[in-house]
Amino acid sequence: MAVSTVHTVQSLSSTCSISNPTKSHLGFNQKQLVFFKKTTTTTRRATTVITCSAGDTVVIGLAADSGCGKSTFMRRLTSVFGGAAEPPKGGNPDSNTLISDTTTVICLDDYHSLDRTGRKEKGVTALDPRANNFDLMYEQVKAIKSGVAVEKPIYNHVTGLIDPPELIKPPKIFVIEGLHPMYDARVRELLDFSIYLDISNEVKFAWKIQRDMAERGHSLESIKASIEARKPDFDAYIDPQKQYADAVIEVLPTELIPDDNEGKVLRVRLIMKEGVKYFNPVYLFDEGSTISWIPCGRKLTCSYPGIKFSYGPETYFGHEVSVLEMDGQFDRLDELIYIESHLSSISTKFYGEVTQQMLKHADFPGSNNGTGLFQTIVGLKIRDLYEQIVASKSGAPLEATKT
Repeated sequence: MAVSTVHTVQSLSSTCSISNPTKSHLGFNQKQLVFFKKTTTTTRRATTVITCSAGDTVVIGLAADSGCGKSTFMRRLTSVFGGAAEPPKGGNPDSNTLISDTTTVICLDDYHSLDRTGRKEKGVTALDPRANNFDLMYEQVKAIKSGVAVEKPIYNHVTGLIDPPELIKPPKIFVIEGLHPMYDARVRELLDFSIYLDISNEVKFAWKIQRDMAERGHSLESIKASIEARKPDFDAYIDPQKQYADAVIEVLPTELIPDDNEGKVLRVRLIMKEGVKYFNPVYLFDEGSTISWIPCGRKLTCSYPGIKFSYGPETYFGHEVSVLEMDGQFDRLDELIYIESHLSSISTKFYGEVTQQMLKHADFPGSNNGTGLFQTIVGLKIRDLYEQIVASKSGAPLEATKT
């Protein structure tokens, strides 16, 4: 028999009501908070869902393969909204969830239906849809978007097991990051904005070597074997999701150094879909034009091989897009203000905000090249999108920021 559990909610901005009252008391600003109780099923046990009349949550999807910079992007994004993102207080120390004042970020690995042993027994990788519970993912993302708290399972990356669930309350910004945020059409329809981190095979290999050898003690041989084993499933199930993304950050080897083999200098493209509600693509100099710009000189310190920007319209999987590209890297982040001043529709609230954010996180990976720059800009665009959505629901539409 399933056992229902009622949790105390300490920070909801609206009252709730209850059917089937139980003996529970909540003191929230002297308001009576009661719950509708509903039982759903996970792979481990039945859980309780708490229903409250909260406002709609804005849902953001971030897709990428393992080791492609999702965690760094999430730290940049939560920083834009303010407040440090931390694991749930008093919860499972191996939780993958990060919570700040405004955002909650969950890792979609938590919806694995098979633990590490189960995947090995069935001969599937975590990228295979058969190893994931998309029905539960859809139901819980839908619930959060509607203002309903859920008990989400936890995939323990240390033990490889599926741990008991944790309570997730509806935040203002709900980010689902992982392998499959755009795989299931039902989940895709719930997203207010979606991003895909598209890392080329050459760059991905270099990044995984750096991370897995330095941080996880893996051997070069095991890393190569892991990448090769995952590639067929990545090509089949993960990579196709980029066609649905509203923005794609594509990371490629540089074109400034002929026959470059080191992979230290990167060419990064920000591909932005046209016609997305509440989202105006960033542009360089003149919106809709085709631009090639080499800014190095007296106003920007550039060591070999320099920096090159380009911008223009393209077609991407049949969609009209605008593409902003940066090849090369910065020597001095404080000089980034020169680049920032030539970009428009970056949704900053004051002159130099992009530069300030980059300097604030100068130690983050990619801060000296286009990965950090474009992640920061996309974070600002998501903030603007959120504010426009909130304004539209309050009956006072907000003009998209063009600065």
